[in-house]
Formats: sequence, C-alpha cells, structure tokens
Amino acid sequence: MAEELIPETPENESDRTAEAEGTEEPIKQRKNGLYPEVSDELAENMKSGWADTELHGLEPIAQAAHTERRRAALSARFPGERLVIPAGNLRTRSNDTEYAFRASTEYAYLTGDQSHDGVLVLEPTADGHEATVHLLPRSDRENGEFWLDGQGELWVGRRHSLAEAGRLLGITAEDVRELPQKLREATGPVRVVRGHDAGVESALTDKVTAERDEELRVFLSEARLVKDEFEIAELQRACDATARGFEDVVKVLDRAEATSERYIEGTFFLRARVDGNDVGYGSICAAGPHATTLHWVRNDGAVRSGELLLLDAGVETTELYTADVTRTLPINGRFTELQRRIYDAVYEAQEAGIAAVKPGAPYRDFHDAAQRVLATRLVEWGLLGDLDVEKVLELGLQRRWTLHGTGHMLGMDVHDCAAARRETYVAGTLEPGMCLTVEPGLYFQADDLTVPEEYRGIGVRIEDDILVTEDGNRNLSAALPRQADEIEAWMARLKG
Repeated sequence: MAEELIPETPENESDRTAEAEGTEEPIKQRKNGLYPEVSDELAENMKSGWADTELHGLEPIAQAAHTERRRAALSARFPGERLVIPAGNLRTRSNDTEYAFRASTEYAYLTGDQSHDGVLVLEPTADGHEATVHLLPRSDRENGEFWLDGQGELWVGRRHSLAEAGRLLGITAEDVRELPQKLREATGPVRVVRGHDAGVESALTDKVTAERDEELRVFLSEARLVKDEFEIAELQRACDATARGFEDVVKVLDRAEATSERYIEGTFFLRARVDGNDVGYGSICAAGPHATTLHWVRNDGAVRSGELLLLDAGVETTELYTADVTRTLPINGRFTELQRRIYDAVYEAQEAGIAAVKPGAPYRDFHDAAQRVLATRLVEWGLLGDLDVEKVLELGLQRRWTLHGTGHMLGMDVHDCAAARRETYVAGTLEPGMCLTVEPGLYFQADDLTVPEEYRGIGVRIEDDILVTEDGNRNLSAALPRQADEIEAWMARLKG
C-alpha cells in the first residue's frame, strides 16, 4: 500500500465548517512521511497540464425512475417539512486506513447513490418538495487536494463532478461542504435520519427531536416492505449469485478440510466480489459443533469428514440488495442416518413454512407452521417427556432446540425493514411484493445433557428467500437443492 503525504480528508464538523465559511484548512502532512514539504515549483507544476475529463451524454441510472417515485411518497408523508437523509462517512479501521464504505440504506434507497459524505435534502415547497443531493465535488486541483489529500482522486480514484452526478441520479447536485451552514440557518420543521453523519446532526441539533426523527426512520423502513420490480430483480440476481457461491464452496471442500472454515469463507467472498458488491453480512461457515452457534462468524474451526457444514451466506449486489441463504451439507457428501433424520425434520418444517407464505396470510403463519412440525418431531423423538405437542407449543419448550424465529424481511438490509411498527410487520399481513426468509433449524448443543449423546453437536438450518406473489409465492433461491437426496446428488456431481 503506497504511503500518501497526508492521512485523511477533513471530515469532522470543524473541518466542514471551515470550508463552508471559506477558510481553507491546510492539507495535513504525514508525521513520518518521506516528503515533509512541497516546493512552490512542484505545487505550481501539478496545477496544469491535465486534460478535461468531464463526462458528457450521461443517461440516468437504471433505478432513477424508482428513486423518484420513492421520494415522492416520502414527500407526501411529510408535507411542509425539511427532510435530511445522510449516506454516512468513512470509518477508521486503523490509523489512516478506513473500512470499505457502505452507504446508509435509507440514502441509497432514495437516491441510488453510494457516495460517502452524501446527503439528500428534501426542501419543502408549495406543492411538495425539491430534492437536492449534496456531494463532494471532484477533488480540487488548484490547492493540490487531488494529489496530496488521502482521499484525493490520485489516491482513491475519480469522483463524479456535481454535474455528472446530477445527470446520473436525476437530482440536482450541490457541494456538501456548504451544507452544514445551510442547515444551521434553516427555519421550519426538520427531520433527519440519525446515526450516519455526526456533522449533519450537529448542524441540526437545536431543530430536531428524537421522536420526530424516529417517525421518519419508521416510515422509510415500512416503505421497503413491498418491493418494486427493480428490487425484485436485484434480489433474484443476489440469489442467483449466491447459488453459484455455494457451488464454489462444495467444489473446494477437500481444501477446506486441509485448512479450516476460513477457506469456505474466502471462497464464497470471492464469488460475492466478482458477481456483486460484497457479502450482505458476515458469512456463517460453521462446521461440526459450530453449526449449533447461530451466528458463528469466527470461521476458524476445523472442517472434518463425517460432520455437517452449515453455510449461511448471501451475495450483496452492486445496488446493495442481499440474498440470505442457508444450506446444511454433509462434508463428505453423504448424510449419516441420524444427520438425515434431523435434516429431514427441518426440511419438513421449512416446507410447511413456505406453504404458509401467501398474500393475505398473517405474517407469522409461516413461523407457527414450521414450529409445529419441529415440536412434533421433538415429541416423537422422546426429548420432551410425556408432554403433547400443544402443551409444548403453549410453553415454548421446543425453543431449547429451535432457538430463533423462522424468518424475517429481506432487501437492502439482511434484516430489512427492522424499524417498521409491529402492526405492519410481525403482526401484519403478507402482500404481493414482500420478500422474506423461511429458515427453521434444530440445534443440539455439544453440552446439552437432555438429549442422547449422538445428537450433541449437530446443528441444521435450511433457509430460502421467498417472494410473495399474487397467487402464492416464489422461491428466489430455488436453484439450490434442499431435499436430502438432491443435496447428496448435487454434491457428488459438483465434486466430479
């Protein structure tokens, strides 16, 4: 990694204020850089001799019409109020390196943009709102920012000019460095999506309330409950790429056995970066008893023949929609008798859950259907004494081994629409266009003395991404087999 002259772009509130007020902050030098100074001659030389690279004839991005419609719905919900939706800022990983940036879901949903430091502002007008996206312009060549600053374009790449961004997004674009002062001077009611940009929140500190801002967050969460055609296509793309990633993993299980779960994680990550933007969440590559830990993301354990691999992973597309799929696979390609018995119970539960996903059905029906199947099997196996299934469900005793809910909404966030009100989500009704996971599981902990020893350390989960349609549902991740015999045949074919 090359050593730049300065570590970072000014991104705190005082730096932005200085820029907005016209007092230029000096470009910071690295304390131990090999070039402590820039001569006047070099500085002057770097200002000229560069070709004009402005892009012309740009067409709006594919989802521009959709983002415009989403902003219109937001405008109608909050007439007469200024609405501020930030993308977020870069976060330091260590010293002068940053985590890969991922724009806030609310901002990307409403703009289609993924730029760090971006802020969408909807200014109230007599008949609605006027949208402006505030962005960092191209890095300055006059003051040397483009080659001296750690976020200058010779270090991290060219940004779009404001004119280019405006044409691509279909929204007027302005310099974000001037925004804090504008927000301080703003009058009238204001709402902001919190938690993404401390500088923006500081500029609005005396103009907003937590209660009003939460109403904005809730609305934007509920707006994503029903997906439009662009979003459904993205979710299908994510599922298709995820299926390819699972195939990649099966082909290299022998190498994972020679190394660790990290090989599985790295293999899937390669597919996510090639076919999409990233993984949508930390991949769960849980082999053997690690499969009984619901969110095992350390992925540093052994991969052993004869045990099961629970792989829970999803590709996030370049437009930030993620899949969320789980398969539990016999590492050597064949289930043992007990593994198959447990697997078949989970499969049966998932089948019941998927069948319950249909328009007009209460949201929680799929969960109740799957839990009933699992409770029935646990009773049949003698793990709950002489209690009947109804009593077990009434007391929730099956949860010792089922643990989690059977699914959740899916979209730009792996647990999408999380801020929605209960009455519109978990206590609501399914509608065409909703997308949710159905993911029952059974987990017998390695230290669970209430089950026979042979059960201990076995964890099974099967998860698919289900779209509610006008006449039922569609399994977006159906490219991956689910039934035990199909799993074994699929693995054998991929391993050659």
